[in-house]
Amino acid sequence: MDGRAVALGAGTVLNALATGVGSAFALDVETSATVELDDSTELRGEVDGAPDADTRLIERCVELTVERYGASDVAGGWVRTESEVPMAAGLKSSSAAANATVLATLSALSIDVVDDRPGDEHAGRAGDDTPSDAVSRLDACRLGVAAARDTGVAVTGAFDDASASMLGGVTLTDNTADELRSRVERDWDALVWTPPERAYSADADVSRCERVAPMARLVADLAEQGRYAEAMTVNGLAFSAALGFPTEPAVEAMPHAAGVSLSGTGPSVVAVGERHELETVAAMWDERDGTTRLTTTRTDGARVL
Repeated sequence: MDGRAVALGAGTVLNALATGVGSAFALDVETSATVELDDSTELRGEVDGAPDADTRLIERCVELTVERYGASDVAGGWVRTESEVPMAAGLKSSSAAANATVLATLSALSIDVVDDRPGDEHAGRAGDDTPSDAVSRLDACRLGVAAARDTGVAVTGAFDDASASMLGGVTLTDNTADELRSRVERDWDALVWTPPERAYSADADVSRCERVAPMARLVADLAEQGRYAEAMTVNGLAFSAALGFPTEPAVEAMPHAAGVSLSGTGPSVVAVGERHELETVAAMWDERDGTTRLTTTRTDGARVL
């Protein structure tokens, strides 16, 4: 019993740590997962290129999926992830790994995944039209979020990040209820600068983030109006201050980008806009330590291979 799937990294419109409401958008960077299930009692996890990596999240994703949808004689196996998304860089590597692992496990169990991606309409849990022998994308996403909470990878469970990774496009969510408020499709070019340091979401100072809740509510209002690029710029300035990251990269990008923000709890900064303008920003960010990647947004989301 084996399966393989890929999910996307993402950038931030609104960090959910202040109010529980978050927003994110999918990027053209992928994480793949391969799952093999058997009747052994051992579950082994591996991260390609990182032999000492913590594999509890992907192992828990397999466990939860098998517990909910698997056969009684399936108790062990093997899961391996490979990723273009740098870990602990604010680009949703954990959400991408969790989504890919859940989908790969469902594939290994021969369970179909229903494409329930909404457009601009509000969307909640899967409705009565979902076949009884299938799983909706949103409910598959929620399994990964549950695994993130179980293993302490994310403070809020990161349903905003996970939904963007799973569904593609730009999502707005209530992370306290794991509910999707809206999803829209935006075709942007995107520029990502990732400095050498790393920042783990679980280590973020939540109390400092809660102090910028008034700004987070403003960002949510802008996002609900469809003003995502403006929203992410306000978010980036507020959360850079709260989490102690420099604002200079964002200030450099502002004359050229439609929007720019600290992504997640950092340290990466993501700008969106027109490609020729982002190339100007890339020339400035290339002068900084770290790596710069010019890419695009994605609207297709995660998929089984």
